Amino acid sequence: MRKLCIVLVIATLISSCNSKKKEDTVETAVKDSTTVSTEKSTAAKVDVYEGLLPCADCSGIETVLKIYQGDGTMESHKFELFTVYKGKSPEKEFVEKGTFNTERGLENDPNGTIYVLNWDKPAENQIYYGYYSADPEKVYMLDREKKIIKSELNYALTLKK
Repeated sequence: MRKLCIVLVIATLISSCNSKKKEDTVETAVKDSTTVSTEKSTAAKVDVYEGLLPCADCSGIETVLKIYQGDGTMESHKFELFTVYKGKSPEKEFVEKGTFNTERGLENDPNGTIYVLNWDKPAENQIYYGYYSADPEKVYMLDREKKIIKSELNYALTLKK
């Protein structure tokens, strides 16, 4: 009887150790598949704007703005801003990544949208782009007051299809 109890205790311990490993494996697999599906859904909701912005001391700033809409939460709103200063030797290239927020209303268009890049940083580090609701395929670089820069020069990026 005593040997039977010892065998049962040992069998229980061994089986409990194995079930923990299975739980860890299942939990890890679930986390991995969630991460993959989240990455796929985030990647599917990206707007890419491109253009050549004016530059005071170079031939232009080649600009690519990628807006990742994510799942609608603030944490998933990401952006990447790539700029290359053309006509300088060597060409200066910059990459900025961060989070963004949106605001409604651009000048006289209450349904226009403003992207506030680096919204979680001090105002001097924030960058503003916006588009009119009638033309969401053209995003304009905005000044510090979130107004379209009035100039004969082109401060707009175009949505890449």
